Amino acid sequence: MDIDTRLLRYFVAVVEEGHLTRAAQRLYVSQPALTKQIRQLETRLEVRLFERSHTGMAATEAGRVLAERVPSLLAEWDAMLRAAKDAAARAERVLRVGFVASAANEYTPDIVAAFRAEHPDWRVDMRQFGWTDPTAGLGDGAVDLALVRVPFPGQEAFRRRELVTEPRWVALPADHRLAARAEIAFEELWPEPFVAAPADNGAWRDFWTGADQRPRDTVVVGAVARNTDEWLTAIGNGFGIGFAPESSARYYARPGVVFRPVSGIGPSVVAVAWPAASDANPRVRSFVRCCVDRTALRGARDRRD
Repeated sequence: MDIDTRLLRYFVAVVEEGHLTRAAQRLYVSQPALTKQIRQLETRLEVRLFERSHTGMAATEAGRVLAERVPSLLAEWDAMLRAAKDAAARAERVLRVGFVASAANEYTPDIVAAFRAEHPDWRVDMRQFGWTDPTAGLGDGAVDLALVRVPFPGQEAFRRRELVTEPRWVALPADHRLAARAEIAFEELWPEPFVAAPADNGAWRDFWTGADQRPRDTVVVGAVARNTDEWLTAIGNGFGIGFAPESSARYYARPGVVFRPVSGIGPSVVAVAWPAASDANPRVRSFVRCCVDRTALRGARDRRD
């Protein structure tokens, strides 16, 4: 019998949280999606794993037996998979770096150049991921490390160094009632529909709709986008607005869409993140050092200018 490891990870989260809602929040998935996955696992195993009640989810005897063994199985699988991928990367002398959207913005070429100067016989494979994977490949071990926007799903499982902080701006249709403003107050945007990432993105979606700094039930979703191009197209067509890093105004200028500063909301943070198991990897350590040094150097130069 073949079981998707994702189902086992969902199972462990529900056991540990004892509640579907809390487990769904921890996993950055919707509650209905999590319920479906747990039922799928029970169907595949032909075993009832939980007693359900209005107070939560309690593991059955079969569920408790499974819960005792699954964490070590998953840890061994993760270690085996990462070891195999690391061995392949070492043999090919390739460092796999994930990123979402614009990654570390203008800093990225400097970072890559600094790393290649230290390791001229190594190649940097920059892999872009859409909004359906805000971990930029970290979650399933597809990359060695990643340039990400914080928060991202499961971030507590990874090492992180913050690199760059930039204000959150808002993208609006060019004919929007607020588009002529030089700056817009956050609370003025609360009634507006947002073009949002998929619901399964959890806290990452919340951050980019401003739900991290206002009541979640005040967020209105006018459309869902899975990547930057879909997002800009939906905004340009008037389906909603969306928060973005300040740098988006430089990277994603498009007819029909304008970007404006927003007051009263916290900034976006770019970080480099990597698995704890990669602490001993000299190439990962080198790339992290290049990220920290180059962003600090360029940031100081930009401030002087």
